[in-house]
Amino acid sequence: MLQKKKLYRDLLVIVAPIAFQYLMSSLVTASDAFMLGFLDQDPLSAASLAGQIAFVFSLFFGAFVGGCSVLAAQYWGRSDRVTVERVYAMTMRYSLAVGLLFTAAALTVPQLIMRIFTSDPELIRLGAAYLRTVALSYVLMGFSQTCFGIMKICGQAGLSSLIGSLSVVLNITLNYLLIFGIGCFPRMGIAGAALATVLARVFEAVFVLIAMRCGKCMPLPVRQMLRRGDASLRHDYWHYTVPLLLNQLGWGGGVTMYAVIMGHLGSDATAANSIAGIVRSMIASFCWGIATGVGIILGGMLGRGELEDARKAGGSFVRFSLWVGAGSGVILLALTPLVLRVTTLEGQAHEYLKYMMLLASYYIIGNSLNSTIIGGIFPAGGDTRFGMFCDIITLWCVVVPLGMIAAFILKLPVMAVAFILTLDEFVKIPAVYRHYMKYQWLRNITKEEPAAE
Repeated sequence: MLQKKKLYRDLLVIVAPIAFQYLMSSLVTASDAFMLGFLDQDPLSAASLAGQIAFVFSLFFGAFVGGCSVLAAQYWGRSDRVTVERVYAMTMRYSLAVGLLFTAAALTVPQLIMRIFTSDPELIRLGAAYLRTVALSYVLMGFSQTCFGIMKICGQAGLSSLIGSLSVVLNITLNYLLIFGIGCFPRMGIAGAALATVLARVFEAVFVLIAMRCGKCMPLPVRQMLRRGDASLRHDYWHYTVPLLLNQLGWGGGVTMYAVIMGHLGSDATAANSIAGIVRSMIASFCWGIATGVGIILGGMLGRGELEDARKAGGSFVRFSLWVGAGSGVILLALTPLVLRVTTLEGQAHEYLKYMMLLASYYIIGNSLNSTIIGGIFPAGGDTRFGMFCDIITLWCVVVPLGMIAAFILKLPVMAVAFILTLDEFVKIPAVYRHYMKYQWLRNITKEEPAAE
């Protein structure tokens, strides 16, 4: 019992700042939606659709940081700082490269990007203005999120949370000033929300560099970023990262298709889906923080060769995730009247939102369980392939085809389509739990000797 209490205490120490950081990040999206909703429903819908680009980019750096965590957590557990630095350098190199590509695309072809998500000319116009302004934030996001990832592994989750949270406070403040043109600030509307995001990312990057300069976190290994590095370590990195990347793109592409499907069902459906998704993401912050914390704790155990302790800890974390998911669902139900009262959606969109909040309340239970197992437990031992196949098959062979048939062929009501699009987490639970019980994730994947320079 004492050992289990210590396990949960260790998890809470890691999870609390990470979950708080996720929550604060979701508050930015919430503030965008809330403030833009006061202008009109079209800016809200356009910002929601344009924001899918940042979501898609987050899939890339999420996979890169995830691959970093798989290796670095275990090497950190065996006190091999040199190899951790090399993994950090590789991760930063790839995150910055992809960030530059997204920045270039948002600057040069924003209208083409918006046509993927909607056929409404006004939403395309507004969304393109948003993308052109927000473009620089992508490369900055790649830098700061990679740094935050390595901070969490190295015991500096609190520092990463502090910097990220201060950035969010700045972002929300600038949203208010630039969207509405308060005081000496110009009234920029949807472009103001985008500019606020860029300035907050600049702030974030600057403070990360200051923390490095002060020795509060691992310095950026610039020289190693410019080298190809050790071939064996690079092979290991991609061995675990490629399945994560395919998983992220498959899952994220499916979720983006949800936005595409809802976007083509009209502005009312888009706006309601946007608000429901934002609230769900805010409440799910603790679930995602648990997945990250579980991966770090189990990775350290496995790196030290504590396989039996890791197996027992995994069981405790699975049970804990179910309780957290159920509690999160209750919170979502309790928040529904407040959300309906404070939003400025029109009649039909308001009705959609009420039922979408109900769908979100049970969806989050499956999300909590699956994110802990697929996103935390399996990668801790290098088992990154199962999640890839599970998510891709569930989304692209079941839920997305059913959603498209329901929306575009059968012409079912909006809420029937929304219900179908929430089935993915529950469809895959039997396969996920069966694979978990095989314990193929109980592995020490570190090499006996640190990689040579």
